Amino acid sequence: MPSADPTPVPLSKPQARRLWLKAQRLDAAAPFGAGPAATRAAVEHLGYVQIDTINVIERCHHHILYTRIPDYRRDDLHQAQSIEKSVFEYWTHALSYVPTRDLRFFRRAMRHEWQRRSAWFTPVTPRDLRKVLGRIRRNGALTIRDIDDDVLVEKEHLWASRKPSKRALQLAFFRGELAVSRRAGMLKTYELASRHFGWEKPPPAATEREILEYRLDRALRGQGVVSLDSICYLDAWRKPAIHRMIQGRLNRNELVPVALQGAEKIEHWARPETLEAQLPSAEGPVHILSPFDPLIHQRKRVALFFGYEHVFEAYVPKAKRRFGYLALPVLVGDEIVAAIDLKTDREREKLLVQQWTWIDRRSRAHRKAIEEALHRFERFQLAR
Repeated sequence: MPSADPTPVPLSKPQARRLWLKAQRLDAAAPFGAGPAATRAAVEHLGYVQIDTINVIERCHHHILYTRIPDYRRDDLHQAQSIEKSVFEYWTHALSYVPTRDLRFFRRAMRHEWQRRSAWFTPVTPRDLRKVLGRIRRNGALTIRDIDDDVLVEKEHLWASRKPSKRALQLAFFRGELAVSRRAGMLKTYELASRHFGWEKPPPAATEREILEYRLDRALRGQGVVSLDSICYLDAWRKPAIHRMIQGRLNRNELVPVALQGAEKIEHWARPETLEAQLPSAEGPVHILSPFDPLIHQRKRVALFFGYEHVFEAYVPKAKRRFGYLALPVLVGDEIVAAIDLKTDREREKLLVQQWTWIDRRSRAHRKAIEEALHRFERFQLAR
């Protein structure tokens, strides 16, 4: 017989925040060490590091890694992706770097989900795929710039390429036939996945149950305290199965329910050892966070835990912006105290503060510590 539902463990908002920060490794200055090994360790712990095109400051994948690896160098990610091949690019909630050890959990999506998810690939014919795959097989890895024999067509979308072969490249990538073997800015080099990884045959796809276990464990590792929304972010169709899996772990005492202050009607869970471990101090490092950081991109969760409602305003008309084009949340200890809109002037080699917004006026006492963090961030931005 299943055991009776255990009594939820009460958890205050500050306690929940510190558990999340500890899970995200934002409670320490250099939790993963330094060098290329630190980059691999960070991606493996977080489970994914998002990629985005915005470049008014350093792109977010480098920024997210710098936040946890103060001595991070961009070449460390290149080594992980292109030389060690310990990370690869694929879709999580967005295009991201993912640990190669986890690749089998994405094979099911490669085989099935992307073929039915997007009408973008409808115009791609089997002949188009054979053409690009055959070219790469014969001539080696290529970028979209290497394809000069396409007949250019009118763009159907502002961000779309005018080269029809781009869709075929993208479809072969999402199907797992091609891998991004290197990236220079946003220019991707595509290679046969089998050749890039040195496979005789690709790893077998994980079963759906294994994928559910992986999603749940990834969330517990990176979030500390989880909810169905946080586990299944942009993946709501898996919620019923995840909930059944959580119930099984509760029955085996592998998870405990949590009553989060102010959100008692929303179910939360944590591992017993997570709740039993010593909480990090409320006084922690200063972090200038990317809006795409794993701590920030789930906006409702950030508002619940931190009382801070982050708004991504890059696509908001200038007159209606509150924080600025690319406002970066500033974390001091266990609180988000400010949002700073930054821009890198690469010609003059300066980091420009476009707008500084205090979330709480009492936080102005942290200004000196934040300015010191901004100077470190500027050195990272301008490093070559």
